[in-house]
Amino acid sequence: MALQPKFSIITITFNAADAIEPTLNSVKEQTYRNYEYLLIDGGSSDGTVEKAKASGIGFAHIVSERDNGLYDAMNKGMALATGDYLCFLNAGDAFHAPDTLQTIVDAIAGEKELPHVLYGETAEVDEERNFVRMRRLKAPEVLTWRSFKDGMLVCHQAFYARRDIAPMYNLEYRLSSDVDWCIRVMKASSKLVNVNATVVDYLQNGLSLQHHRASLIERFKVMSRHYGLLPTVGRHIWFVLRAVIKR
Repeated sequence: MALQPKFSIITITFNAADAIEPTLNSVKEQTYRNYEYLLIDGGSSDGTVEKAKASGIGFAHIVSERDNGLYDAMNKGMALATGDYLCFLNAGDAFHAPDTLQTIVDAIAGEKELPHVLYGETAEVDEERNFVRMRRLKAPEVLTWRSFKDGMLVCHQAFYARRDIAPMYNLEYRLSSDVDWCIRVMKASSKLVNVNATVVDYLQNGLSLQHHRASLIERFKVMSRHYGLLPTVGRHIWFVLRAVIKR
């Protein structure tokens, strides 16, 4: 019998009324229907929650209250989720196509049990939803926790973790806890599957982009914790040289 996993799609918002519509539409248009949708809002005052409620989507949960930041909100969503896989789709991001979830399910049709991680490619779009480019780092065919030594090879929104192995986000990190989370998920995983498809359209205005330098410093701390200080220093020297060579 073919696997029919349930996806917990979690959207984190705060005053995102201007950005959330493409996200809502992409969820509503999915042809694969075995999912639940959770909106975790930080107490918006711009009509974000009202717009979500008016979308016609049957939300599993809508929570709107003050939180302690993005990753605290993600932890709230995880605590409420009941699906097999966690899918974080933030306001402004969208599934790449109406059959994205079905494509992911088809990719594991031959599996006897649900893989620990499913992952794919990311397309970057602008605020008008125009395609800009594919994400610079390509998802590798074989992915392990050591793979992120070369950077975050898979976008967080294109990385679906099985809920039963997923830890809570570390609130010590304000901008790069998603990197730490993905690494910890992969450390607990033995089966990771590249679905060989573009799964998400990523809006180019994320929190880490808005605070780029602080994000890079925090990401260095994450990588040092998992891979060791000296190897991380050496790797970052290579990153700089690589960027210069490619200019």
